[in-house]
Amino acid sequence: MAKRKVIYIHGFNSSPESFKATQFGHFIEHLNCDYVVPKLNHEPREILLRLENEIDSTTVLIGSSLGGFFATYLSQVYNLKAAVINPAVAPFELMADYLGPQYNPYQDYHYDVTTAHVEQLKSLYISRLTQPKNLFLLQQMGDEVLDFSKAVKYYGACKQHIEFAGDHSFVGIERTFLDIVKFLNLT
Repeated sequence: MAKRKVIYIHGFNSSPESFKATQFGHFIEHLNCDYVVPKLNHEPREILLRLENEIDSTTVLIGSSLGGFFATYLSQVYNLKAAVINPAVAPFELMADYLGPQYNPYQDYHYDVTTAHVEQLKSLYISRLTQPKNLFLLQQMGDEVLDFSKAVKYYGACKQHIEFAGDHSFVGIERTFLDIVKFLNLT
């Protein structure tokens, strides 16, 4: 099998050093993969351009939270397999609560969330998944940040791994790594 490129897309106010990204990288280091975790800022259009520039014919995706939103979009537009972890289904609905000054402690920079950012996210929303076979939802019902029921419904035609309890970080995510590897055909 050709060498795969795995792109891990971190969430809002996170960084390439996120716990899940680091753990998954360690889990697959013995596999024939290129593992990329781009440093993404807060600008949706810039995030999308950065990710699109990383995509090639061997690419598969993992996205967490807001990263799951971008992974879903890219999966559907570019016909890529993607595992999404506690994904933000419609993040533009939540961003009104974040308008104004913000600070990303993991990347140590200040910025403003604007209505333009909200509109950019809206423009990337896919109301109906056209290639649900490309997506694997990993969701914990105890997610305190995002409504798990929206993800379960939105990804209803996709492969799903749903757990009771947990939280937004997806407690015990390492238990799912082998399932992710299999779904993304990394072995």
